[in-house]
Amino acid sequence: MELNKYVATKLGDQAWSHLLNESGIGSKIYLAFRTYPDQEIIALVSAASKMMGTSVSAILEDFGEFIAPNLMKMYRHLIEPNWGTLDLIEHTEETIHHVVRAREPGAQPPALKCNRTGVDEVVITYSSPRKMCALVVGIAKGVAKYYNERILVNQPSCMLEGSSSCKISIRLFRTSPKFPSTS
Repeated sequence: MELNKYVATKLGDQAWSHLLNESGIGSKIYLAFRTYPDQEIIALVSAASKMMGTSVSAILEDFGEFIAPNLMKMYRHLIEPNWGTLDLIEHTEETIHHVVRAREPGAQPPALKCNRTGVDEVVITYSSPRKMCALVVGIAKGVAKYYNERILVNQPSCMLEGSSSCKISIRLFRTSPKFPSTS
């Protein structure tokens, strides 16, 4: 499980069993491509938040960025070679999430509604009872690193603040070309 790798990277090899105990789950082995109850991930992330002394949102965002390279490897056969960060985000629902739902019975990736508002921006509408929008932000940042691109993220509305859904704007940050000095 990716969370196990993340915790080991951040807190050391022995931290996972401590995290399992702190979360109230106890001794358990998690296998890839299996679905587990949402309460367990919430308990694990909450315990990691306490152990690391940071917010749950910060943990989720950092974790999303951490898992992005593995997700890119795992689903590379679904990703068009000419895509960049915004293209991948725009097409995640109909490519990757569609396949995840078909292959893994019980898997419930969030339904993402993506609106490409321009060449340099995509706006995600995230709605999930899990309310893990920070994970989406982290994955977007990790995907941008993968493509060696820079993004600006703005979240004008959030379910954690009472909105019915989260709006997450991902904007490609382009630097202006440098021109040689003529003086």
